[in-house]
Amino acid sequence: MTTFLSADTVTTRYWHVLDDGKVQCDLCPRFCKLHEGQRGLCFVRQNLEQQIVMTSYGRSSGFAIDPIEKKPLNHFLPGTPIFSFGTAGCNLACKFCQNWDISKSREMDTLMSRAAPDAIAKAALEHGCSGVAYTYNDPVVFHEYAIDTAQACRELGLKSVAVTAGYVCAEPRAEFYRYMDAANVDLKAFTEDFYHKITGGHLQPVLETLQYLKHETQVWFELTTLLIPGENDSEAELEAMTQWVVERLGPDVPMHFTAFHPDWKMTDKPHTPTATLLMARDIALKNGVRYAYVGNVHDKAAESTYCHHCGELLIGRDWYVLSDWNLDSAGHCRFCGTPCAGAFNPRPGDWGAKRQAVRF
Repeated sequence: MTTFLSADTVTTRYWHVLDDGKVQCDLCPRFCKLHEGQRGLCFVRQNLEQQIVMTSYGRSSGFAIDPIEKKPLNHFLPGTPIFSFGTAGCNLACKFCQNWDISKSREMDTLMSRAAPDAIAKAALEHGCSGVAYTYNDPVVFHEYAIDTAQACRELGLKSVAVTAGYVCAEPRAEFYRYMDAANVDLKAFTEDFYHKITGGHLQPVLETLQYLKHETQVWFELTTLLIPGENDSEAELEAMTQWVVERLGPDVPMHFTAFHPDWKMTDKPHTPTATLLMARDIALKNGVRYAYVGNVHDKAAESTYCHHCGELLIGRDWYVLSDWNLDSAGHCRFCGTPCAGAFNPRPGDWGAKRQAVRF
């Protein structure tokens, strides 16, 4: 049960006191060691009276209804609307952050919206959403708020979706994913050098999260890699990444290769050419990934889903809008009967590309 110290500050579980009197946060592999009153890199977790507290519980940077394909999830209840929200702060320091005004915020005034977990779940239900997505910033940093909301969703028959970089320690990871139904995990690159220099983190903990999700949970998950020219888009790196995915996670985990645009502290790089995204997709398919997509560009052929057995079009997709639907009610190819990996309703949703802001 969540214990409140004030309206938006709650106690947390993953920390311990060090011999020098500092308190170490054990939520993520950053292991921030904090003096009294000091905040971690994420900004929303703080040493208060010799314990780590979360200071943004119940406060959000905004609420909206998005297409689930925007997360992106192409194999989890396609076409349905998902109630989306985030808080502020992040436990990585990606120089290319495309959502930096939220994830890098150090101003609590960013969190203007307030909503309790049960209110979020009820709003999602009332708006006809398939569930709630914890997104815009990484739900790792609002662990307690996300879990309480996911529990409220489960009571109403709603799904929970995490959009995350997967940078989390083993014990809180296990607790968190007990309440998640699906996730999109950013596999930001496949070199330690990239993670260390550009995200301020490490690659191995992310790989461990991915293997945990695949082998120890029933959570449906997909991967996203934002390809940055000259940083993580070489053929050699994409070969190594996609081979690892097939060998360690299996061929059914969808991969999304998305286009970078200059932002935050990386404005010296050009936009990702569409040809680079298509090259990455081709490499993934060659190496045995059954479902590979491009994102942040319009390319219906490379955004659509095909049967890995007979090659027929299963789900036509243009940006966030669905067209063709050739899955039967059990999620099998109508042409050859081969199952398509994922979680599908008997019929696709028709939410389309709409984004609807929600105010409490």
